[in-house]
Amino acid sequence: MDQATSNAVRKRLELEKSDASLLARRGGITPDDWQRDLLRSDARQMILNCSRQSGKSTITAVMGLHAALFTPGSLVLMLSPSLRQSQELFKKLKDVYTSVTVPELPTATEESSLRLQFSNGSRVVALPGSEATIRGFSSVNLVIIDEAAACDDALFYALKPMLAVSGGRIVLLSTPRGKRGFFFDVWSGGNDDWKRVLISAHDCPRISPEWLEAERRAMPDFWFRQEFLCEFCETIDSVFSFDDIQDALDPNILPLFGKIESI
Repeated sequence: MDQATSNAVRKRLELEKSDASLLARRGGITPDDWQRDLLRSDARQMILNCSRQSGKSTITAVMGLHAALFTPGSLVLMLSPSLRQSQELFKKLKDVYTSVTVPELPTATEESSLRLQFSNGSRVVALPGSEATIRGFSSVNLVIIDEAAACDDALFYALKPMLAVSGGRIVLLSTPRGKRGFFFDVWSGGNDDWKRVLISAHDCPRISPEWLEAERRAMPDFWFRQEFLCEFCETIDSVFSFDDIQDALDPNILPLFGKIESI
């Protein structure tokens, strides 16, 4: 490789290090505007309330791969409610890596259906989203929780201390599943430390209005509003609505266990 080519390669890698959307494009993915903005964001905590088939899993897989390739020695955890779902998310990451592999980037030194280790010491590990499976990991650089609304609260609260020392990032992505659980609490809470992204099916150029209208007519209203409009609807097994319960609370009376802090 001559000096001019070497300089060009080095410059390209420097640009990709600072802009993960360029890595996506190298992998054959043309990001939507919101995906490009997400890949360029330096927010430490992100929550993505996105429609089904909007591309949230694919773009977070790019985020995970970017962290592993450009931050030597990093640990990326990919979680979801079940092992099968975690494997699907992990496969998206491996597919992107296969598309972008060039000699200048770190190479895979160990590979399985749940783990990928690179020559720069970085690791990507896919696990089912339960408190028991994630304990023991430390110095985590990035945690991605897919279908977060279906994960137990215990997983979320067990993960948070793992990021305290490393200053790692966390990304929650899901469609809503009622007004309950940590995904709803984070989304609706008043904590400004979270970057919130809302993408309904109307915002996705790959979902045609005609198809969406047909689904609206075919599906129960509750499911359509939840899956495609990203609304936190009342759960069908609730005796009292969330809003009625909130209206019945008196903020001047502290609970017996002390003051409740925003997530």
